[in-house]
Amino acid sequence: MTAPEYIYIKKRSEFGKRAYFSDRNEIELDVRPQRELAHDFIRIDPASKYTQTEKIIALHEVNTTTATFQNRGMLHTEGGWPKDINKDDIEQTVRYRRKLEKDEFFVHTMLQLMTPMEHCVLQNNACNIYEQYFQDIEPRPLVQQTVSRTVNVYRDPLPTKRPVTHISWSPDGQRMAASHCSTDFKRASANYSTISYIWEVENPNKPWAKLKPFCPLLALEYNPKDSNILASGLTTGQVAFWDVRRGSELIEASSVEHSHRDPCDKLLWIASKTGTEFFSASKDGQIKWWDTRKLHAPIETIAMDLTQPDEQSLDRAIGVSSLQFEPSMGTRFMCGLENGWVISGNRKGKTPQEKLMVRFKAQYGPVISVERNPTFPKNFLTVGDWTARIWSEDCRESCILWTPSHDVLLTNGMWSPTRFSTFFLTKANGTLDVWDIIVQKDTPVLSIKVCDEPLTCLRPHEQGALVATGGKNGSVYLLEFSENLTVNQKNDKLLFTAPLQRFEINSYFCLSHSRICPCFIYNNTIFFATIKLPPTPIRVQIEAYANTVSSRYEAAAKRPKRYRIDCAGIHTANTSKLPVVEIQE
Repeated sequence: MTAPEYIYIKKRSEFGKRAYFSDRNEIELDVRPQRELAHDFIRIDPASKYTQTEKIIALHEVNTTTATFQNRGMLHTEGGWPKDINKDDIEQTVRYRRKLEKDEFFVHTMLQLMTPMEHCVLQNNACNIYEQYFQDIEPRPLVQQTVSRTVNVYRDPLPTKRPVTHISWSPDGQRMAASHCSTDFKRASANYSTISYIWEVENPNKPWAKLKPFCPLLALEYNPKDSNILASGLTTGQVAFWDVRRGSELIEASSVEHSHRDPCDKLLWIASKTGTEFFSASKDGQIKWWDTRKLHAPIETIAMDLTQPDEQSLDRAIGVSSLQFEPSMGTRFMCGLENGWVISGNRKGKTPQEKLMVRFKAQYGPVISVERNPTFPKNFLTVGDWTARIWSEDCRESCILWTPSHDVLLTNGMWSPTRFSTFFLTKANGTLDVWDIIVQKDTPVLSIKVCDEPLTCLRPHEQGALVATGGKNGSVYLLEFSENLTVNQKNDKLLFTAPLQRFEINSYFCLSHSRICPCFIYNNTIFFATIKLPPTPIRVQIEAYANTVSSRYEAAAKRPKRYRIDCAGIHTANTSKLPVVEIQE
């Protein structure tokens, strides 16, 4: 298709005159100088200017040809015999030696090798390679380098900060739930928010989800089989469960008349076929088992009445301060009480007395935390007052290992899920201590100042490298530890079990050869001494040692009114040889 066009014809005479073009100057703008503006300007003399005089060079990278190396060696246990010679066959070795000795170059070669060999032997005899040049230097302890770092800090977005009461990791390890509540119920204000948060590990700037209950949460625990389901304990004593797929409101809560009388601050899921059962505890002395399908009333209830277990009464029940459940042990559970006792219970017991059969006198105050070792379930950790203790179910009378008394109160403690000899302790001064029994037993291998406020709770990650701890300032701190605190070595299992068995046997020996002596009084202080028979020649020395202990406590301005000094297994009456005994308030 062609473009449209129009053709017309015109005569040359009608074109007009020819046009001629030329160039000329034209002033479009004329700016006259204004001398009054000259005072506002300064002449720059000289003027600095920069320029690049070097050549521009580009950087290019090229992979060069790599050389392949290979190491080869041979293990000589007896000489360098050829492959066809059996060194264990005497006839073959003798025949081969005679063959070499008959060689014409044998004597010449030996004369050349003897001179440098003799020089090396004489030089080695002249130098003492084991000589100590500096005798006064104390040997440094061979302790592995432990490293930690703060990965993220998850702060409470609200202006009024509330303490973190509980932390729980999701089954996939990508999120963690933190409950916030003021535990000072006498001073708690009605204006306090009831919101708790779910955080993504990689995003500390904004919570992944908010949980909005009708009252504050004291405990918040993920379902180990479903990362969308959570169970919580409320300050009203009720329990509730959540489904994050259905929003920030709780799904269902238990009825008040069937719930705890005091705030429910302990809650754990149990191993069941349906994955819907959990149990809770409170300071009212009750442990209740629940099912989320029928949350109106508990499935079973046990009161911590140790005086008359068969005739349970809430008036005699002792408050539960800690709770523990190991999925591999079925129906067995453990709980720590406010009077310092630890109960190892079995839900399958026919009577309440059978359910609360095994008892341990663990602490002198409330048992803040109790947890079984993930690798050796018969050993468990208790935390209370100023010490942390390791127990064995085979020895109920005494713990097999304990930490020295700390200067501040301990607030929580848990085992490492991956390294069975490591456990973590949080303190009221904002410090997190890492203990490794294999490395050292008297001091922590690592002490971290996390924050200036007291740390309230602790929860390690299943993979062991990450630990989340909450503070009274409402922040959750995520810490990462080095590999030597999270990974077991080849011989760690033997190094861990050997001292525990030795301490357990020692406890049996001391308890079987000791008796309680009558108390004696010094400076209005009652002392009780547990010593080995015969007590008569040793009692005076124990009394003198108690005087020293009393003065030391008076200097520290603690002034407790009663002590118990455990000196079991002492075989000498010399005061200087007395061990540093444990002092318990």
